[in-house]
Amino acid sequence: MTNPPLWQRLLAALAYLLPFADAVPFGRTLFLQFPDLQILALPAVPLLTLERAVPFGGLVLFLLLFLLVVRNPQVPYLIRFHVLQAILIDIVLVLLSLAFSTLLGSFSGSFAVRTLENTIFLGTLALVLYAAVQALRGEETEIPTVSEAVRMQL
Repeated sequence: MTNPPLWQRLLAALAYLLPFADAVPFGRTLFLQFPDLQILALPAVPLLTLERAVPFGGLVLFLLLFLLVVRNPQVPYLIRFHVLQAILIDIVLVLLSLAFSTLLGSFSGSFAVRTLENTIFLGTLALVLYAAVQALRGEETEIPTVSEAVRMQL
């Protein structure tokens, strides 16, 4: 089987900037302790700027990606697969950020909450890097439960 064209693999990998942009706020304590790590957040800056500049920018971006890419059968399968997988990862991160702000808001500076935030950021970074590399290789990323849900939707 031949690899998909390079442009398809690049677009599929680019989709993972969406969950990474929502994971960057979880890494703020790491960025304060290790300022050199802030360079990791640079790829997410355009997306973060867009989400903050446009009212409900995250929701608009989500709807655009879902309706114009995932539900469009003319878009190649590899791109649709990775975009939907990135959306599902992003939904989990949005739910985590809501849980942190509502349930753990009063404990925001505690050691346990900072450790959880760092773990979420580093785990998402590893997951996004793995998924982006698989997309660049032209392969589907195997993430338990998430990949199965993506295949059921496509």
